[in-house]
This record gives sequence, C-alpha cells and structure tokens, in this order.
Amino acid sequence: MQLWWPSVEPTARWIRVRLGGELVADSRRAVLHLTYGPGALPRSFLPTYYVPVEDVRPGVLVDGQLDDSGTTTWAVAAGGRRVEGGAWMHRSPPPPLEALTGMVTFSWRRLDWFEEDEPLMAHARDPHTRVDVAPSSRHVRVELDGHLLAESTRPTLLFETTLPVRYYLPREDVVAELSPTSTHTICPYKGVASWWSVRVGERVVEDLVWSYPTPIAENPRIAGLMCFYNEKVDLVVDGERQERPVTPWS
Repeated sequence: MQLWWPSVEPTARWIRVRLGGELVADSRRAVLHLTYGPGALPRSFLPTYYVPVEDVRPGVLVDGQLDDSGTTTWAVAAGGRRVEGGAWMHRSPPPPLEALTGMVTFSWRRLDWFEEDEPLMAHARDPHTRVDVAPSSRHVRVELDGHLLAESTRPTLLFETTLPVRYYLPREDVVAELSPTSTHTICPYKGVASWWSVRVGERVVEDLVWSYPTPIAENPRIAGLMCFYNEKVDLVVDGERQERPVTPWS
C-alpha cells in the first residue's frame, strides 16, 4: 500500500549546501520534495530540498550530462574536492511536481546540508512526520526461534508516523549475547545509531538491535536504550503475541 504521494511544498527555511567547507548553494527560496521509495522522478527516494539554480554558486556545477529521463546530472567541484553526480535537475517534472522546474538538488551522502545553522543528516525532515516517545510499564518479551532475547516491564515506546511502534529497552533487560558491528545509520529524527548482532542458538543474526547513544535534542529519552527489529523478532506485549509488521526492513 502506498502511504505517500510525491508532492512539493514551499518552505520558509534557509537552506545551504557545502562541499569541502565551501558554500555550494545558499537559498531562502527552497522547496521541499516529499517522496518515499521509487516515485515519479529518477534519483528521488527520500524527502529532499530543491533550490533555484540561480541560488547555486557559479562554477561549482561542472560537466553536466542530460539523460533519456530528462534529468541533468553534474559533478560538484568546491573546497578542493569533486563529487561526481553530486547535483541534478529534472528538466520537465511531471504533475504534480512542476514546481521543481529550474530547481537543483544535491547528494545528501556526499555534501553537507544546513537548515538555518543546523547541520542536517540523511535527508530532509518531513513536517508531516511526528515522533513521540513515552515511558511505559508494559510487559515486553522479545523472542526469536524460541529463545528469549529480552524481557522488560519498563520499556520506552517510540511512535513514528506510518512506522511500527518501536520498543526501546534498558540494556540490562537484554539477556541475549550481543556483539557490536561496524554498522552505523543516520536518522534525521533521532540521530546516529549503533548496531549489534545477536547470537540465537547456533546462529548469529546480523544487525538486529540498535541504540542511539547520543540522540538529537528532540528525543533524549531513548539515549542508550536498545531496540530490536519488530520485523525480525517475535514480540509479546502484555501477554499478547504481536504480528511481525511488513515494512521496507522486513
């Protein structure tokens, strides 16, 4: 089921993009393109800002190439660095995305974005997404293949728009054998997560548990708590076994 339809919204936020410490784009006329997963435009999978091409510093977009989809892609050169495919523009965006005509966006992984004076992570934040965190006394058991991984009566529940409830548990309530991995992921609503693998019987399940050691200021209550993938474990909440949700992480 599609939960989102691609759209373009105006924003009052001051958007800047840098590479190698040098300014690449500076705009107070940005628009927010909201999309999730493959959509109407090439290279559009998550929310991002587009800025008028006039707000891009002259000379930083080089070696533009127009492909069959009508997308022009440039290398970005600034700060002594060059990022291939670091910027792109859609020449004739389809309805309802016509407002992106003449607008450029940039790679989030390889350039540095700022909203006002705050560095942004991973992708633009969706103003329609809400994250609420609530302490709870629910009885939560986490199991896999009949093995108990964690049990807690003091979980912290995180409710994020359109996603399953996530149960964050104190580290001391996790009984499974955990091994830290090299994986780190970034969420613009929560921060940078560290990941652990779990030994379940004779097998090891990679990257099954995550935690935010230092979450962003808006979500301090999940700091240091452990969360298992609902999609990959069996959750029993207040004695009721939960169905595994189907999400992109299933």
